[in-house]
Amino acid sequence: MKALVLSGGAGTRLRPITHTSAKQLVPVANKAVLFYGLESIAAAGITDVGMIVGDTAAEIQEAVGDGSKFGLEITYIPQERPLGLAHAVLIAQDYLGDDDFVMYLGDNFIVGGITGLVDEFRTHRPDAQILLTRVPDPRAFGVAELDPQGQVISLEEKPENPKSDLALVGVYLFTSAIHEAVRSIEPSWRGELEITHAIQHLIDVHSDVRSTVIQGYWKDTGNVADMLEVNRRVLETMNRRIDGEVDDKSETVGRVIVEEGARIVGSRVVGPVIIGAGTLVSDSYVGPFTSIAENCRITDSEVEFSIVLRNSSIDGVGRIESSLIGRHVEVTPAPNVPSAHRLVLGDHSKVQIHT
Repeated sequence: MKALVLSGGAGTRLRPITHTSAKQLVPVANKAVLFYGLESIAAAGITDVGMIVGDTAAEIQEAVGDGSKFGLEITYIPQERPLGLAHAVLIAQDYLGDDDFVMYLGDNFIVGGITGLVDEFRTHRPDAQILLTRVPDPRAFGVAELDPQGQVISLEEKPENPKSDLALVGVYLFTSAIHEAVRSIEPSWRGELEITHAIQHLIDVHSDVRSTVIQGYWKDTGNVADMLEVNRRVLETMNRRIDGEVDDKSETVGRVIVEEGARIVGSRVVGPVIIGAGTLVSDSYVGPFTSIAENCRITDSEVEFSIVLRNSSIDGVGRIESSLIGRHVEVTPAPNVPSAHRLVLGDHSKVQIHT
């Protein structure tokens, strides 16, 4: 069995971070989201991985390498443009051959991994097996309709009027039957080959399509709010570890990780928190659910429920929370200037100004 990991896509919902970085490499608890997926694939006993890459291919390849550090063997498959999940299967056919495979979206996060799902698929070998989870607003997802016996009877991609609240999670398992299906469909109104249409084709020709409704935690880390929530979830599972330096004037409370080479000086850190190697936290407060990457500087500030990427500094700005701060960022106080209102008003305007 092989894996097909999708690591292309523009990551528009995470801009401006993804203007200069692949969305799959944005860190959660100081580790790239993509790495959690690769570790789950390896834990499921799969070693051969085809990785779909696009404009950020060089960055993905630099971070992942040949896959050996994950116990995997990676083959990179370029995709000129993101033309849909089914298109990714189409261009990977030569690599996949007749093997069964799991398709994993590289920006998805599933607590507990996929080992149980892969074992179930290996036992029963349906033509396709999909993961579903209940969501409050399914219009942003592929949506499955099940009959009273739990059989999949239809799939729709981002429907205006969903037939259920069951959204497709970004993990799919297929036999080679999917290759004929992706060749049989036409691009959607979005100009993409939709995997939902390919699976619907399998349903229409009476192939064996099964579903598993997962009860655990899943997130598509495509926006800042979801990134922060996944970061919180991961930090909650970590154990306290102090490998760096904490001076006598500092206090660390709860599940705090201070990596080797990091320093906490005259500060209070309340976990769960991770402080990356080479980072200095001085005269500051770092609150729960915060990840600060390597070689950062936090001085005379408060940071809580946030992600700070490497080589960034926050100096004398009071309190920051619910924030995602990119690499090589400097956050400093604004200069003191007289308070004033600057207006350009058309004829007959009425303006109310609070003084």
